[in-house]
Amino acid sequence: MPEPRPVPEPSPLPEPVPLPEPVPLLGTDYKRDPYPLYAKLREEGPVHRVRFPSGVCAWLVTGYDAAHRALNDERLGKHHSRGNAAWRARASIMPEPQHSQLQVHLLHQDPPRHTAMRRLVLDAFAPRRVDDLRPVFQEMADALLDEVPHGGSLDLVAAFAARFPFRVLAHVIRLAPELAARFDRDWGKVVQPVGPDDPGRPAYEARLRALQTYIADVVAHQRDHPGEGLLCRLVDARDAGELTAEELDSMIFQLLVAGQEPVTNQITTALVALLRHPGELDRLRDEPELLPRAVEELLRFDGAFELTTWRFFAEDSDLYGTRVPAGDSVIISLDAANRDPRRFPEPDRLDFDRSPNSHLSFGHGIHFCPGAALARIELQVALGTLIRRLPGLRLAVPDDSLRWIPAVLARGVDALPVDHEAPQGRCPVAHRAVQANAPRDPAE
Repeated sequence: MPEPRPVPEPSPLPEPVPLPEPVPLLGTDYKRDPYPLYAKLREEGPVHRVRFPSGVCAWLVTGYDAAHRALNDERLGKHHSRGNAAWRARASIMPEPQHSQLQVHLLHQDPPRHTAMRRLVLDAFAPRRVDDLRPVFQEMADALLDEVPHGGSLDLVAAFAARFPFRVLAHVIRLAPELAARFDRDWGKVVQPVGPDDPGRPAYEARLRALQTYIADVVAHQRDHPGEGLLCRLVDARDAGELTAEELDSMIFQLLVAGQEPVTNQITTALVALLRHPGELDRLRDEPELLPRAVEELLRFDGAFELTTWRFFAEDSDLYGTRVPAGDSVIISLDAANRDPRRFPEPDRLDFDRSPNSHLSFGHGIHFCPGAALARIELQVALGTLIRRLPGLRLAVPDDSLRWIPAVLARGVDALPVDHEAPQGRCPVAHRAVQANAPRDPAE
C-alpha cells in the first residue's frame, strides 16, 4: 500500500493591498472648474479613489470608454442596501424613516423592480409627446421674460432659470395649479443631505418633513380628482398594487426634485459657457437653427449632472485593473468622460459644429435619463428665448465671483447677475392670459 502523500502546508493569504490615498473632490476651486483635475486623473488611469466633503470615499471612473462600460456594467447595482458599513457611516444619506420612504425611486432601483417602475413614466416623457408641447413651453418662457425690466440688470436664476423648469414640469405631470403654487423650491436642498452633527441638520430635517407632507397632499388630491396624467397614473398603480406606498412617494419626490433642479442648473452652466464665449452667443442669435446642435454641445461641454449617483458591487470585484471592495461606492464622472480627448477632438473647445457628439450627459444603459427628450426641448426653448429677447447679454459681475452650488453630484450657479439691453419682440402685457392660467411657481 503506497505511503500517503504529505499534505502541503496551506499557502498564506496574500496581504491586503493598502488602499490608495483618496483624491479630495471638494473646495471652491474644484467646484468652479473641475476639468483640470479630471484631465490629470484621466491621464493616470480610468479608476481613482476619491473623497467627498462628507468624508465618504468612493471609486471615480473618469475616461469615456471606461464610463460607458461602467454605465452598462450589470455587476454594479444602485440600491442603497448594497452599500457597506464604511459607506453608510459617512454617506450622509437621509435619516430614517425618510430614507426608506423617499429613496426607493428609479435612481436607487435595480432590475427587475427598476424595469417595472420605469415603464410607468416613459409614456409621459416620450419624445413625440413632449415635442408636441413645445408651443406651450414657449408661451411659458415668453411669459416669464415679459416680467423682466426693459434693460438693466437682473439675476437670470431668480428671474428665469429657477422658475421655467418648474412650470414645464407642473404642466407635463399635471400638477394641480393650487398645489404648484405651494411648492417651495427650498425643498430641493434635501438632495444635498447633511451629516447628523452638522448645525444645518435641524433645518434639513424640517425640509424633509415639509416635503413629505406636500407629497401626501399631492397623492390625496389625485385620488380626489382622478383623471389623466402621470401623477394620476402613479396613484392608480399604487392602488392596483403595482407600487408600494414608499415607491409612490419616492417617485413623486424624484419628479419634483430631480425633474426640475438639473434643468435649472443646466440652463445656468449653458449660459455661463455662452457668456464666456461671446462669439458663439452672437452666432446663436444670428443662426437660431443651430440651437438643437448647440444644446448638445453645451451639455457635453459642461453638464449639470456632473457625477452619477452611487453604484455598488455585491462582491469584491475588478474594475479596469483596480480591486474595488464589495459595498464601496462607485461614481462615474460624466463630465470627465465628456472631455476625454480620445473621444472628442479638442474637448475643451466649445464647438457647435461638433459631429458626432455622443456625450454621456444623460447617462447610458438602463438608467439613461427618462426625461432626456423633455430636458433637451426645455433647454432649446429657454436658451433660444433668452438669446432672442435679451440682446447685449453679458455678465454684471466678475466671472470669478460667480458662486457655484456646493452639491456633490451637480454643477450650476446659484445666481447669475447679468446686464442686458431692452427686451425685444413682445409687449410685457401681451400674455397676461397665459400668466393668469399658468401654475404659480415656487419662486413667486
